[in-house]
Amino acid sequence: MGSTSDLPVMEKAMTFLDTMEIPFEVNALSAHRTPDEVEKFAKGAKVRGIKVIIAGAGMAAALPGVIAASTTLPVIGVPIKGMLDGLDAMLSIIQMPPGIPVATVGVNAAMNAAILAVEMIALSDDEVSARLAAYKSNLGKKIEKANQDLSELKYKFKTN
Repeated sequence: MGSTSDLPVMEKAMTFLDTMEIPFEVNALSAHRTPDEVEKFAKGAKVRGIKVIIAGAGMAAALPGVIAASTTLPVIGVPIKGMLDGLDAMLSIIQMPPGIPVATVGVNAAMNAAILAVEMIALSDDEVSARLAAYKSNLGKKIEKANQDLSELKYKFKTN
């Protein structure tokens, strides 16, 4: 993440990765204030066994693109809401030049970034794939339960 002020958003990704039993690193790295550290992190990530990088950043949101420029690993950008409701960050992340792709999720959607990262890892790891399948299966059960609860609501003109 660009700074620890992004932690409340990025914690959702950490919680999901932890639930899926995926080892992960957490770093505060600024594309503008610590560019050498960002490059060192990105260039050494693959050697450390990292498979996918999730990079959250707000405002100018250069971090995901700078990381992507220094690694062959997939990078997922999380635009963090700040100014302009996060639109500025989202536009910065999605407008990458040819050859330097960054997958981008919605504003503050760190959990979706983690799910996407786990989907990528699951392509070559059957155990992770099974945990992910179980998680996705439970998503439908939550909606079924919600509809059951909603069916019990009583209103004069409610038809279902």
